Amino acid sequence: MKLAIISDIHANLEALRAVSAEISAHAVDGVVCLGDIVGYNTNPAECIALIRQVDALCIGGNHDRAVTGQITTDGFSHTAARAVAWTRARLDTGDLDYLRRLPLTASVADHLVAVHGALHPETGCESVRLETDELRRQSFAALMRHPSGARICAFGHTHRLGVFELAADVMRELSGDRVPLRDGAYYLINPGSVGQPRGQDHRASFLILDTTAHVVTVHRVNYDVVTALAKTRRAGLLPAFWFLPRRLRNSLKRAARAVGLSGVVARIAR
Repeated sequence: MKLAIISDIHANLEALRAVSAEISAHAVDGVVCLGDIVGYNTNPAECIALIRQVDALCIGGNHDRAVTGQITTDGFSHTAARAVAWTRARLDTGDLDYLRRLPLTASVADHLVAVHGALHPETGCESVRLETDELRRQSFAALMRHPSGARICAFGHTHRLGVFELAADVMRELSGDRVPLRDGAYYLINPGSVGQPRGQDHRASFLILDTTAHVVTVHRVNYDVVTALAKTRRAGLLPAFWFLPRRLRNSLKRAARAVGLSGVVARIAR
């Protein structure tokens, strides 16, 4: 079985279309979407329609659940909370019902467990970011006792692509565009983000899991960033200081941290 794994589309239609076209060239058996279909950008309804069109197995992300009112925007940046309100006003009842029904976890037979943020804890898992070894170990522990018997958990939310392996209690991050999966090991795999990558590579990304060949492959896709950005700018959804180069934005955050204003800047500049 070959599964395309995507996450964090964030209403970026240009990126989703480019990724969908690339996925169609790989003859996959199914698409798994790890949530956050909406948020930040300006085509939430169109992205929902495309995800439904390909009959993706989809998980509810924290932005999806905030738009439907299932969780609050406490802890969201100012930019993210503004986009949640903007999105909610532009989705019809059918789209909101679709987002509201998305589960927090789902399994594909004994091959894969899918989540948005983490496999732990039982509540609030859509908002947990697996950004530390301690948190990843907790989700590894949850995976090892998961009733599906799967040895792979796919997660998103961090917007950063990564493959982590746990074997004989040794955890490591794996690199490369083709990652073999070893018998007896457990894996946490993150496809990065379709609509808002946050690593050094700003292309949209996704993974393909081949359960027969026991391998995960990394795929990156160029898309029309200019068009997507222009629509988001016209809607007033871009974060403050978006026009500054990343290096200058980071310098601003460091300076604010030095004078005790890092929390304020983080809320408005993300």
